[in-house]
Amino acid sequence: MKKVIINIILIILAFVVYLLQANFFSWFTIAGIKPNLFVIFILFIGLFGNKIMGIIYGAACGIILDLLICPKVGINMTCLALIGVISMIFNKNFSKDSRMTIMFMVLGTTIIFELISYFMNHILYSTNIEIFKFIGILIVEVIYNVIITIIIYPAIQKFGYYIENEYKGSRILTQYF
Repeated sequence: MKKVIINIILIILAFVVYLLQANFFSWFTIAGIKPNLFVIFILFIGLFGNKIMGIIYGAACGIILDLLICPKVGINMTCLALIGVISMIFNKNFSKDSRMTIMFMVLGTTIIFELISYFMNHILYSTNIEIFKFIGILIVEVIYNVIITIIIYPAIQKFGYYIENEYKGSRILTQYF
């Protein structure tokens, strides 16, 4: 029953993240650039949930974003599902207790998301590659995502360990073997 409640809360959080990204942060842009809260959200789910939660939520949120925002379905779904896979790898190899580690995880996943998204958009829409403009956008978005992660880290950690206890139980040592 607790797992159902956790999934309902995560679905509600996904809608809140979408509303924040689409509405609230459109007022607080830096040089016209908004943060990508879904990267942080999927990384959080993949780190603290079970093995496939990050992939499932990444693919589901990506499809919804593709249907609402993008004319072609699949780019956000692929990128966010990949973030779910990467978060599983991070969960196995790194500690979630350090704020610095989480910041580097957000930095890395934001860069990976934006690189794959940029090149998939280039392939599908055959746009011109503007490397310097892309690097400028990427730097601002990475800094924005890291700052937001620093601010919301205590809430992420508290709720994350609650999710982890429900899904993984007290088998913490078995994840390393």
